[in-house]
Amino acid sequence: MTLNQAFKALSDPTRRKILDLLKERDMTAGEIADQFRMTKPSISHHLSLLKQADLVWDERQGQHIYYSLNTTVFQDLLKWVLQFSADKD
Repeated sequence: MTLNQAFKALSDPTRRKILDLLKERDMTAGEIADQFRMTKPSISHHLSLLKQADLVWDERQGQHIYYSLNTTVFQDLLKWVLQFSADKD
């Protein structure tokens, strides 16, 4: 994961909405797609970009693939952002 990939992934409102959904629970691509008015291939593209940025993980369970948040990356992003508010003595 690079910061550039993470920020690019976070720049899109659809991907941010997907992350909000996954904050509540792990979901399949179909469950995620049901929350949007767009094609399943479009949702798959968004999920792929989130995976490339390591913001989400996927895990196969039987016939379904479940997506979940990778909170470690969010911690890394927050740490990077917070360095700018540190006191400079």
